[in-house]
Formats: sequence, C-alpha cells, structure tokens
Amino acid sequence: MRSHRRHVLAALAAAAAALVMVGTAPAAARPAPPAQVTPMGADFLWGVAASGYQSEGHAPDSNWSRYVASGSTQDPYLDSVDFFAKIGTDVALAASLGVKVYRIGIEWARVQPSAGAWDEAGLRFYDHVINSITAAGMRPMLTIDHWVYPGWEVDRGGWDNPHIIEDWLANARTVVNRFAPSNPLWVTFNEPTFYTVNELRHGGISPTAAPAMLDQIAQAHNGIYDYIHSVQPGAQVTSNVAYIPGGEDIVNGPLVSKISAKLDYIGIDYYYGLSPETLLAGPPDFEKLWTQALQPEGIYYALQHYSRAFPGKPLYIVENGMPTENGEPRADGYTRADNLRDTVYWLQRAKADGINLIGYNYWSLTDNYEWGSYTPRFGLYTVDVLTDPALTRKPTDAVPAYTTITHNGGVPADYRPTRTPKPCSFVDAAASCTDPVTVPE
Repeated sequence: MRSHRRHVLAALAAAAAALVMVGTAPAAARPAPPAQVTPMGADFLWGVAASGYQSEGHAPDSNWSRYVASGSTQDPYLDSVDFFAKIGTDVALAASLGVKVYRIGIEWARVQPSAGAWDEAGLRFYDHVINSITAAGMRPMLTIDHWVYPGWEVDRGGWDNPHIIEDWLANARTVVNRFAPSNPLWVTFNEPTFYTVNELRHGGISPTAAPAMLDQIAQAHNGIYDYIHSVQPGAQVTSNVAYIPGGEDIVNGPLVSKISAKLDYIGIDYYYGLSPETLLAGPPDFEKLWTQALQPEGIYYALQHYSRAFPGKPLYIVENGMPTENGEPRADGYTRADNLRDTVYWLQRAKADGINLIGYNYWSLTDNYEWGSYTPRFGLYTVDVLTDPALTRKPTDAVPAYTTITHNGGVPADYRPTRTPKPCSFVDAAASCTDPVTVPE
C-alpha cells in the first residue's frame, strides 16, 4: 500500500496535461454497453493483498522502524495487526472468501538482519506463511521489496549507497531460491515511483538522488527477472505501478520504459479517480484519504490505457480498495460492498471488451499500518489496533459481497453500478472525454 495523498498531488499537477490531450483524442470506437455482463472465467485470479511491514508486527530494524522511532509518524507502529502471530487466522479468512491468490511481502529486514547473513528463523517464518497459503488452496503472490530495507542497509546509505543493487540482488536471489518451488506470482518492487517519493519525504535519500534510485530499481528489477526465470521456468513477474489520473505516463512512464522488456504481466494499483466535477467541488484534503474521490469506472480506463500501451500483455489489478476514517461511513455514502461490486462490474466490462485482464486483488484483507497511521481503513476485515488489544478481525459488509463475487465469477448479469460513470475522467482523458463508458438504460 502507499501514501495515497501523494497520488492525488501528482494527479492534480498533471491534470492540465490531460486536458490538452482531450482535443486530440481518436474517434469513438467503444463497443455499446451490454445489457448483461458475463462472469469471469474459471481461470480468473481473484485475490487479496497485504504487505509485510504494514501487517506483520514484531518488526526488525529497518528504514521504517527508524522513521517511526524518529517521531515522524502520526501513530506508533506497535505490532500492527500482528499477522506474525495470526497467520492461521488470516489465511483461513482469505480462503473462506473463495480467492485464489494471497499477496504478501518477504521482508528483507526479517530474512537478512545483518549484512552477508540470512536468518534461518526469518526464512522459516515465510516457509510457514507460504505453506499455509498453498495448503488452503491459494497461490502466493510474493513482493520482494515493499518499501522496507534493513537497518544495516540504512547505515550504508540506503538507496544513496552505490552498491545497494548488489546487496538487493543478493537477498532477492536468496528469496527466489527459497520460495520459487511454491510457484508464486512475483512482484519485484511495489510502486517504484512512490517508493522513491516516500524515501525523499522521510529523508531516506537526498533530494538529488531520486533519478538515480529509479535507475537502480530498474536495474535490480531487470537483474532479478532473469534470475527468477532461470530458477522458475514459466514464472510470471511484474513491478506494479500506482496509477495516476491525469499523469500516468508522466509519473510512471520513465520507470516502466526501463523495465518494459522484462514484465510478464502489467501490475496496476488503482484507487482514486479524478474528473472536472470532483475538482470543481473543491481541493482535496491530502491528509484525509477517505475524502478522496472514488471512481470505479476509472479502473476500466486504467486497464484500457495499459492494454493499448502493451497490446496482448496480461494485466492484473494488484491492488484496489476503498479507505474509510476509522471504519466510519464515508461522506459520499459509498459502502465497501457497493464500491467493490461497482468496481467488479467495470472489470467484467473491460474483460468483455477484449482487455486481457487475468486477476484482481483486494487491498487489503485486514486493516493495517498505512505508512504512519491507523486511521485510514482499507480492510475487508477491520481491526482497531489502537483500542483493541485482541486485534479482533471484524467483517465488513464487503466480506459476503466478495465471497459471492468469487463464487459467481463476478456481479449478476443484470447488475448496474450504484454510481453513474462520469462523462469525463482524468484517468484517461483522451479516451474518456470523447468516448466515455456508459451503462445501459
């Protein structure tokens, strides 16, 4: 997961560019909206997602444990939702949803707590996690780097260290050797561009080092891609991007271009939309994620964008979800279940229109530490870390909704979204403003 307010900042900065593109959009060619939507096939990968640091607790020394210790975060970390001790509970909850994929992170700081030495106990922890996932009938999706690196690497300069690629690849090869036999899907780096932004924000890299960090990430991704395929023939590897309405190619394009030849599928994280209507309603409050505009049809445009950039390449929604403030109702009235069903409707529409969508992960299975705060809640199961010592997993209305979706392969054939699609979306302005998606009367 990311610090979402930066996504919206980037979107606003690039909105003017999106408006310029509208006048040069191609002629309309979108299929008419179908009276009924068809279910996804039996091979579609419904999933859930989480990251290591955000959910595990019992955190070893790392860049993020130091950011928290410095007092620069809103809430203390504590032990987050303690996935470390509640593996069985959470894997069972995921399996009961009927999903096929469970995304987790393999924390570098946990498996390599000191330079040159890997900790067998840390590796066995992930053996247990992955074995639990596969025993429950799900496939692991493993993220190698979800924004966290060991304290000893911090002492070497972090991503300012010119030798970090060697260190990173040494750990990544150890992870691949250990866990490739479970036939996971792979994510090398979570949202590389915003990994860089986050490091800048917390002082992990110097202000002039951002371009170098992105280059290093690209080199590391390309290096481990080849290694993964040497160990796991037929592997599927990506590095997921956080989709930016109004500026996707500007923000993520430079990194994507560096790794485009070594992507087996395109991993996309989609959360918020942006339209002229939402901008006219007033400036977003970047500190309150739950006030950001939701636009489920925007996920269609995001998929369309990458299907055109990478014709025929498989696409996977690696993250999608909805924030609330401490689990309270949103001001826009959107419930988690309605937002999920509306989103899935647009996934089915994208698939029906020929977009090669192979999977979807809900972010997240449980609430967790949203990079400094427990206030934004994204979980299918809500957890009140600050006031409930038992860390009880309480189901939201999206639990039965998602269970029904996975069982039926989508929403009912005659489903209609609870929100009318916007006539123009900055998610893909050139396409949406001249040829917007619609729903049948």
